[in-house]
Amino acid sequence: MPRSDAEARRTLPLPPQGGTARRRRAAATRVPPARVRGCSVHAGRCGLRGTARHWRTDIDRHRGRPHEHVQGRRACRPRRRPVLATGPGRDGGDRRVNRQIPFGRTGLRVGRLAVGTVNFGGRTDEPEARRILDSALAHGMNMIDTADMYGWRVHRGYTEELIGRWLAGSPHRRDDVIVATKVGERTGDGPNDRGLSAHHIVQGCEASLRRLGTDRIDLYQMHLYDPDVCWDVVWQAMDQLITQGKVRYVGSSNFAGWNIADAQHAARGRGMVGLVSEQCAYNLLTREPELEILPAAQAHGLATLVWAPLHGGLLSGALRKAREGTGAKSAQGRAVSALSVNRPAVERYEQFCAELGRDPAEVGLAWLLSRPGALVPVIGPRTAGQVEGALQALETELSPGELLELEKIFPPVGHGGPAPRAWID
Repeated sequence: MPRSDAEARRTLPLPPQGGTARRRRAAATRVPPARVRGCSVHAGRCGLRGTARHWRTDIDRHRGRPHEHVQGRRACRPRRRPVLATGPGRDGGDRRVNRQIPFGRTGLRVGRLAVGTVNFGGRTDEPEARRILDSALAHGMNMIDTADMYGWRVHRGYTEELIGRWLAGSPHRRDDVIVATKVGERTGDGPNDRGLSAHHIVQGCEASLRRLGTDRIDLYQMHLYDPDVCWDVVWQAMDQLITQGKVRYVGSSNFAGWNIADAQHAARGRGMVGLVSEQCAYNLLTREPELEILPAAQAHGLATLVWAPLHGGLLSGALRKAREGTGAKSAQGRAVSALSVNRPAVERYEQFCAELGRDPAEVGLAWLLSRPGALVPVIGPRTAGQVEGALQALETELSPGELLELEKIFPPVGHGGPAPRAWID
């Protein structure tokens, strides 16, 4: 009588643990070798030997795919690769570069790049902003990051209004995108039109919902830490908004590592999930988050969004653009102030990128994507063409030698790595 699959698996011989006779018996059940990264150290637990071969007892689990070891389990699990969706999206766009990754512990999946909207209004007019959003969504960038005070060159809140008009242009767009906005910066002239008081959080959320033309905010981020407000007040307001269905998740922005720890401790005391993400400035020139912010986010299971991934355009070929007269964003603000101090390093960087035959913006984003922790850079394009350029970074894999050269050009803080080892000899 044929045995069931489960019975057949139970009767399969175990991987050989030693002895000539056992090796001969096991040889008959050995399947063709499959090179797998990182398994020689797990021999005896996952059934793989130093030659990284698959054995019959593991083939149902591994199927010859790259996999990773799971501490405390008897076998390895397949290593997940980024999802690559193909074919037309709902808006007719090509999703061929739609690599999706988990967004922290939320259960959401987001594109490897998020579209930032800080340039909408003033630097980018509405027709071009719509083209940027269309292109971003068509290429799988399903997270839109904004803030209640963006668009201040026109008026505070203008950017949310623009996004709201774009969302209303298609019946499916609102379900296709993750809308992330922020509260905390000044939005008016009144004494309570800023900060993280319960008054401003609730009032700010309702105003953002009206401007966005939606019934919920997917990720409501505190734009900055407010030392004048206790966490019980903050979480009471956030809990109210979550209960009412107006907010799905809460994130932070520009927090210190200890701010993240305090916020999570207070949230758990109230039985809340707390923060699900932190958004910080991080790039080749700004390495300080490696000391405490990124380790804190990782320790608390937070996703990490990165603003200023190219340091305000300084890492996008600012010197070359200045010579050509094509620089715009890189000729002002954060980029100008940093260039006066870091000119030698930026010159070396652009020369290095030229030797690689790659655009500096592509290399800068590729470096971020190579960092641990599944970071999501928030790009701030001024044109739809810049979206296409940023997508090149998804196809760029820097070699160990290239990464080492970048470390020499832009060294980390101290010895590198998290605090306090970064400065302890």
